[in-house]
Amino acid sequence: MHEYSIVQALINQCEEVAKENGATKVNKVICKIGVMSGVEVHLLKVAFDTFKEQSICEEAELVLNVQKLKLECKECGNLFEVDEIDYCCDKCNSTKVKIIEGEDMYLMSLEME
Repeated sequence: MHEYSIVQALINQCEEVAKENGATKVNKVICKIGVMSGVEVHLLKVAFDTFKEQSICEEAELVLNVQKLKLECKECGNLFEVDEIDYCCDKCNSTKVKIIEGEDMYLMSLEME
């Protein structure tokens, strides 16, 4: 389960950001996760709750915003978003598309004290 290593890296990043800003506690961690990131949202939450103990995020709430897949059609130039992995242009039905967003996970913001 690679969610454990992702959470460990996330907590490390939170600790670095908190230290840089003179904070001693993180109350909320907000992340954006693309539908094609390969991260299972439920498993990430379970891993976060497991590993946040004895860290600066011990009492933090994890908020995960799932990002739709944003695509650009190489045939007609149409930009469109889909909730599921669907590589067909909704305008011309071409399957020649380029992924613009939806493959990554980002730490968007922290609420700290």
